[in-house]
Formats: sequence, C-alpha cells, structure tokens
Amino acid sequence: MTSGEPTLYELVGGEPTFKQLVDVFYALVEADAVLRSLFPADLDPGKRWQQLFLMQYFGGPAEYQSERGHPRLRMRHNPFPIGHEARDRWLSHMLAAVDQVGIAEPMRSTMREYFEFASRAMINVDISLNRDNP
Repeated sequence: MTSGEPTLYELVGGEPTFKQLVDVFYALVEADAVLRSLFPADLDPGKRWQQLFLMQYFGGPAEYQSERGHPRLRMRHNPFPIGHEARDRWLSHMLAAVDQVGIAEPMRSTMREYFEFASRAMINVDISLNRDNP
C-alpha cells in the first residue's frame, strides 16, 4: 500500500538520475588508485547492481531484490578489506556524484545521510591500530 506521496526515487527523476549517479561515482572510483584496487577488473556488473539497489532503496522498482534477494550489504562487502581511508574515499566520491548530478534539497540531504550511515557500516578492518598498545 502506498501513501500517494512521491518517493525520493520519483522526486529526483527516476532511473535516468540513478544511472547518472552511478556512472559519475564509478568514473571517480576509476580515477582513484586506492579504491580502484578494491574493485574487480570489470566494473559493469557492480554498476548495475548498485544502480538497482539504490533505485529500490529510495522507493523505485524492486528489481534488485527480485534478481538478487535481500541486499545483505555487509555480507556482500565483507570479502573486501574496507578501512577508514577506503570508506572516506568511497563516501567522498559518492557525495561528489550526488552534487554533480544535481540532486536538489531535501532529497540531497536524505541521500547524503544514507550514504554516510551505510559507508560507516561497511568498515570491516581497523587499520588505525596503535602499535604501542597491542
């Protein structure tokens, strides 16, 4: 049952906007030596999954879930060592993509808050260990 209110997905322009967001984000990742090394050689499958996930998360069609099931973001990202630096770089590129695509307020703030929260949840290694205090 829907409330009749437009979803964030609809308010930002639907699928074309999310495709552009993912394309801009991945172009930034490709130019980032630290992050690029964490991604597979072929970026196309990841781009597709990210676009479908974001569209679904923000109120669009549930194509991601129908094809892949529950997102399980932490589980899907666990094989990759994600420390604070990688998280910060990922977030910086995603927020830059949101700005470059021109997402307007208040949707911009909603998306930024989600990306900040979700990126913190993906950290799975602590690379800031103090050598003096094992």
